[in-house]
Amino acid sequence: MPSERATGPMNPVIPGFYPDPSVCRVGPEYFLAASSFSYFPGVPVFRSTDLVNWTQIGNALDRRSQLDLSATRGWSSLGICAPTLRHHDGRFWLITTNSTMAGMHTFFVTAEDPAGPWSEPVTVDIDNIDPDLAWDDEGNCWVTYAGINQCRIDDATGKILEGPYPTWSGTGLQFPEAPHLFRRGDWWYLLLAEGGTERGHAVSIARGPSPQGPWEPCPANPVLSHRSTDHPIQNTGHADLVEAPDGSWWMVLLGVRPRGLTPGFHVLGRETFLTSVTWDDDGWPIIGPVDAHLTSAPPAATGAPAGPGGPLVRDDFDATALHPRWLTVRRPLEAALSLTSRPGRLTVTGTAATMDHEEPVFVGRRQQHHRCRTRALVDADGCAEAGLSIRMDEHFHYEVAVRAAEIIVRARIGPLASIVARAPKPDGPVVLGIDTDTETALWNPDEITLGFESGDGFAALANLDGRFLSTEVATGFTGRVIGMYAVEGTAAFDWFTYEGIT
Repeated sequence: MPSERATGPMNPVIPGFYPDPSVCRVGPEYFLAASSFSYFPGVPVFRSTDLVNWTQIGNALDRRSQLDLSATRGWSSLGICAPTLRHHDGRFWLITTNSTMAGMHTFFVTAEDPAGPWSEPVTVDIDNIDPDLAWDDEGNCWVTYAGINQCRIDDATGKILEGPYPTWSGTGLQFPEAPHLFRRGDWWYLLLAEGGTERGHAVSIARGPSPQGPWEPCPANPVLSHRSTDHPIQNTGHADLVEAPDGSWWMVLLGVRPRGLTPGFHVLGRETFLTSVTWDDDGWPIIGPVDAHLTSAPPAATGAPAGPGGPLVRDDFDATALHPRWLTVRRPLEAALSLTSRPGRLTVTGTAATMDHEEPVFVGRRQQHHRCRTRALVDADGCAEAGLSIRMDEHFHYEVAVRAAEIIVRARIGPLASIVARAPKPDGPVVLGIDTDTETALWNPDEITLGFESGDGFAALANLDGRFLSTEVATGFTGRVIGMYAVEGTAAFDWFTYEGIT
């Protein structure tokens, strides 16, 4: 049984669709990056002083010149995956791969401040995902990537100087990937994931006298896996390690929280979890339990940021720029989004593209709680259709929207699309809402309620099964995103709120 306690920091430490975490420490502060796939901007970057409470400070890839996602049309789980974040020689370094229908483009960017700006990309000519960066005492820069393969590069130009060549690839399970190379004492360690990022996910490790090995596998491999267990946190893997100022070690990793009957459905995507690491007398890591409550806390850790509820997050669109949590699909929407044309409102100018399109005019944020409440006040008089959408991808999404004189609820489930509810629109701007609730769900992971605020309170127009907006149904590597959209014309959103519900 997983160990639990009633108080203290909780897992995941970054809930919602923030997979493939990579972490580094600079002095007393920690920095973390995660995958973003076909959403723009790419690679959210976080800061923390205790590994538990994280604040997003920016996105590493926030310019068209850095990130072209046009060739990800066809599958929303293409794009930016598995970054590695490191600090070396006074700079932050981030290496990742843009995986597209046209091939894989691996590159790195650098910055003096992890909040940005980050440099233009420097290409590294390798042919797989999950690249890692590490430097030895002689200043050699090593890139290790899925396969597992390794090469030495010029960290100024990205040119390959040696290799690539195969290196230790785990215990023989499928998909050896997510390598991270690091030094502790006299040993170099190679940490990797294997078994696939689904229920068979696992973490294994080997060590050797140099970045090139030769490698001695840990006798206890895999050092972490929840496969074939009934643990409420599954798919544990894709880990990275960091040492705290007090000498303690910690692991960040991805995991999911399935709900409902078999096979279990996860709807928030792969999330970032934390656990402790100790070292045995032979120099091998012992990974602590990955539970809903941390059984031991990092230095100075306080609070429970990812508990069953969360604070109300409200955006009144009074700032000069959108918060870095906001996402668009595959491209920036500079011409479609404005905070100045109607000050105090976000205006969204839609094209003919609906939410079924691969590039809708949509701006959203990740769903981070199984039970949540979202509301937005919209003036859609200048628009053919505008409202809220809860989205897995262009093939799986639900909407509540204003369309002419009515409010509609639409469901898109694979090849099937239907307007499932209608109601007359009240006069003036309308508060639209989407709620997710696990309490009313039976075999499904949750129930999604879509409606609007009327004079008598919230009018629920439809209650829809949440499993159709899950990874197990929609497939892929992403999680739900909730946000605002417009079609053919301009809509003005006065405010948007998101609240985790206890």
